[in-house]
Amino acid sequence: MNIQTVNQLITPERNALLEHPLYQKITTITHLQKFMEGHVYAVWDFMSLLKALQQKLTCTTIPWFASPYPQTRYLINEIVLAEESDLAMDGQRLSHFEMYLDAMKGAEANTQIITDFLVQLQKGQTINQAIAALQVDSEIKAFLSFTFDVIAQGKPHEIAAAFTFGREDLIPDMFTEILQGFQLNFPETDLSKLIYYFERHIELDGDEHGPMAMQMITELCGSDEEKWQDVIRISKEALVKRYGLWNAIERTIESN
Repeated sequence: MNIQTVNQLITPERNALLEHPLYQKITTITHLQKFMEGHVYAVWDFMSLLKALQQKLTCTTIPWFASPYPQTRYLINEIVLAEESDLAMDGQRLSHFEMYLDAMKGAEANTQIITDFLVQLQKGQTINQAIAALQVDSEIKAFLSFTFDVIAQGKPHEIAAAFTFGREDLIPDMFTEILQGFQLNFPETDLSKLIYYFERHIELDGDEHGPMAMQMITELCGSDEEKWQDVIRISKEALVKRYGLWNAIERTIESN
């Protein structure tokens, strides 16, 4: 088994996501606001996948020891640096999640629900309690629950599969599709922060992080066929859950 085989086997789910009707339905600023209010959960929970990989594949404990994954620990630390402390448009250092919240505010999208959700987590609610209490579409909750279930199972190759095929490999094509709609539908609206966020991800994930994440999968699975089968299973489910997230956002747009 290898990366090429995985890509072939997850092609139906990946293509379905890239051909989702949602992209053509973001035609007003209200639609865009609703899109951002749903998509922000994928921006946020991505960091938990990344941090889970950092805990598993680098050394974050004291005393320090070199992890057995030299290529992968470089990849993870490189992505953490870019995702947690990137340069925003104004030159300050922000996480991509913070950039996205700023872009939401610039587009006058509602940030209250996601902010309250994070406050409850900081106060000590478990992730499952916080997700259950969220006032959002059930498929958004299912998307989040899947992410944290994969993390809780604690298998590095499965977390890496959700991270790589459910996020890093997908983002350049998906965000390019969304950006094309922006340029057609919102010529009068200043979406510079949001466009910067999307373009930054297209650049990083397409040129650097995506290919490196593929190397991570190869290093973690090696010649273990069972691990490769796990990667296929988790990758397919990650893509299906993202499709469900898009369904949820599409319903919100149609109800408005």
